[in-house]
Amino acid sequence: MEGGAIAQFIPLILIFAIMYFLLIRPQQKKMKQHQSMVEALRRGDQVVTQGGMIGKVAKVKEDGEVEVEIAEGVKVRVVKSTIAQVLNKTEPAS
Repeated sequence: MEGGAIAQFIPLILIFAIMYFLLIRPQQKKMKQHQSMVEALRRGDQVVTQGGMIGKVAKVKEDGEVEVEIAEGVKVRVVKSTIAQVLNKTEPAS
């Protein structure tokens, strides 16, 4: 009787393990990569926002925002976490 009860839980444990390795773990890895990309934003980086705007970072602010220049003289404030991709990185200052 004892062995039968454990045998019933083995498929549930296997399903959870498969879900962890196929869904949860890759999502956590992707979130860490996005977080490190956002942390590394610097002035001059060309970025794409989640809204599809492409611009150049004019200023990185402390309160979780960046100022992005989308056209000459046109700057918008964007929340850092909404930066979807960095197209061109600026070279680090030597």
